[in-house]
Amino acid sequence: MTNLKFNSLINLKLTQESGQTSQAPWKYNSLGDMDEFNELIYLKVPLIINEVDDETINLNELPILLKLSQHKSNFNEFSYLYEFPKKLGNHQFSQILDEKNLSNNEIKTIENEIKNELSKIYDLDFDLEKFYEFLLDDEKLAPSVDFCNGLRLFIAKDPFECIISSICSANNSIARWTKSIDKIKHNWGEKVEFDSGIFYGFPSPNQFLDFYETPIEEADADGHSYEIDCYTHNMKSCGVGYRAPYMKKASQMILDEMDLNDIFNMDYEEAFDLILKMPGVGPKVADCILLYGFGFEEAFPSDVWIKRIVSHLYFDGEEISADKTRDFGIEHFGDYAGYAQLYLFHYARKSGLMEKIRK
Repeated sequence: MTNLKFNSLINLKLTQESGQTSQAPWKYNSLGDMDEFNELIYLKVPLIINEVDDETINLNELPILLKLSQHKSNFNEFSYLYEFPKKLGNHQFSQILDEKNLSNNEIKTIENEIKNELSKIYDLDFDLEKFYEFLLDDEKLAPSVDFCNGLRLFIAKDPFECIISSICSANNSIARWTKSIDKIKHNWGEKVEFDSGIFYGFPSPNQFLDFYETPIEEADADGHSYEIDCYTHNMKSCGVGYRAPYMKKASQMILDEMDLNDIFNMDYEEAFDLILKMPGVGPKVADCILLYGFGFEEAFPSDVWIKRIVSHLYFDGEEISADKTRDFGIEHFGDYAGYAQLYLFHYARKSGLMEKIRK
């Protein structure tokens, strides 16, 4: 394992726990004065591994375990380690895939790719200090700086995971939808074993097509019908409820009609209109997908809570629609709309404002 460091203002724990629908929070450990977060990520670093079970293995993507550590009172930096897998599927890598068996160029490529992934996932190139200057010029939002110091966007490792997570989050609590996503990964994701434990990837769109949406009706030899849960392929066993068919149909649409990589090159409105065509996706979920899955920071996801918060702070409690809330957020906050929404929501949760405006 190699110990590396990032010098950047970020509160990892706050960012992880803020309910962003890019993915479920990473595995968390509290270690005295330190917070630790572990997660499996896939690096686009092709490797040819020889002599694994007497065969050559070509990896188009390298699974690694990231272990982030941050002091609980210092949000100006964090350190990280990475581990190579010791077992992937039926292959044992522990004696082959090791820093001692990789060239300096391969190690450098891997570490550069890790740095790029961390910068993307935690939006580390975003200038938080400049954003705070913007917030302090807005008397309604200025107090949020104290409640949200170091909070950043938590961008998806894979946009597809964000799409499924965002659909799952609709009319759902943070605790429930994150638990469902963890179950989906555990049930059907690729199993990768590291020295620090077993972790699971996120299933592909193709895999979602094989999942059942409801229990299956079977018939016995006498013609009597009965239901079986079919846990191993039943999405509802993960607690997703009515969202199961939306997830399956969205997966089919992505396979048949969409190249998700194209969305990164679209302007916001074009991307918004496209994402809205997905089953189970309304304006709020579409904006979550664009913000947390693709990094469109001008998106302003608007649900009943954001509507109430904006109404209370900017419209003297006047009843406003979700569409008006969204339009206001995009116009008033501009390129900072996504971050402003994130800070509004967290500020309301932590300051007591949400209880005050609860109806």
